[in-house]
This record gives sequence, C-alpha cells and structure tokens, in this order.
Amino acid sequence: MLVACAQLIDEVGYDGLTTTLIAERAGVAVGSLYQFFPDKRAVVQELTLRNLDRFVRTISARFEELELEHWWDAVGAVFDVYLTMHREVPAFSRLHFGDVVDLRLLDPGKDNNAVIAEQLTTLISARFGIELTDLALPLAVAVEAADAILHMAFRRDPAGDDALVAEAKELVRGYLSTRMPADQPKHLPSPR
Repeated sequence: MLVACAQLIDEVGYDGLTTTLIAERAGVAVGSLYQFFPDKRAVVQELTLRNLDRFVRTISARFEELELEHWWDAVGAVFDVYLTMHREVPAFSRLHFGDVVDLRLLDPGKDNNAVIAEQLTTLISARFGIELTDLALPLAVAVEAADAILHMAFRRDPAGDDALVAEAKELVRGYLSTRMPADQPKHLPSPR
C-alpha cells in the first residue's frame, strides 16, 4: 500500500490522492486499507516515517563507510543523502518529510524540521564526540536554513539547481563553523 501511495503521489499529488486510488493500485479492497490506515493522511504519514527512517539509516551507513575527518564532511554527506532521496525515492520530491501535508506529520508535538534536526544532532554527536547540547540549536537553525534554500533549488530545477545547492552547503558549513565547540576545527576548506 505504501508503494502504491508513493507512485500515486508522483502521478496525482497529495490533493489528488484518495484511499480508493491507493487500494486499487495496491490491488486490495478499500476495507483492507482501512484496517491499517484510517485515511489517506495516515498512509502518507507512514510513508513519510519510512522515508525518515531510510534517511537516518543511509546517513548512519555513510558515516560508517566514509572517512569523515571533520564535522563539515558530515554536512556534505547529509546533503548528498537528501539530494539522492529527492531525486530517486518515489514521492519524496513531493512530500519531503511531510511538510506538504502537515508541518507536524512526523511527530504531533514537534514540527517536521525539529524531528530531522534531532536525528541529525544524535548522529553527528555520536560520530564526532560533540555534546548534544552544543549541537541542538545550531543544527535546528541549519536544518531550517537548508530546507528553505533546497526548496528554492528544486523550484528552479526539478533536479535541484546546482548553484543553489552549493550555496546551501556553504551557508550551513559557514554557520556551523561559528557555532561548533572550541575543540572542533573551524577552518573550512573551500567547497569550490
């Protein structure tokens, strides 16, 4: 049902999506869909949670497989995973992390970007030995800034305007370099 939902979102968007369409595409009775999901929002929420899990698992795997010398290497890896998902994962380019549907789709107590920032804070803290409290606010701000610029990049070009993506990376890296604890390196190599 989630695969069918993702395919349909790419075809008709969230507004055109119905539980009947999802059930038909999935080859199940509408009643069967309702056994698992009360409405289309719930199906999309589960799809979005699955995408968040994929995002976090992929970043975690990248952190393990890449030789990340400094925290700024992690920033590049996070951007790369997001961009790949935006370009390749069905419905991700339309849903992102659910903000199209509801700004609190991932967690009713927090906005979607706050959930993303918390996940990234945990991963980066563990990988580089930086205190969670030192990262929480700066990463929340960085996620908001990157989200806005990446939306702009994908509005300009469905594949993501390369110049704007580069600006988003530069902005995040530059901002975070001024917010990292004293024991973290601050002198960023130019990404250009």
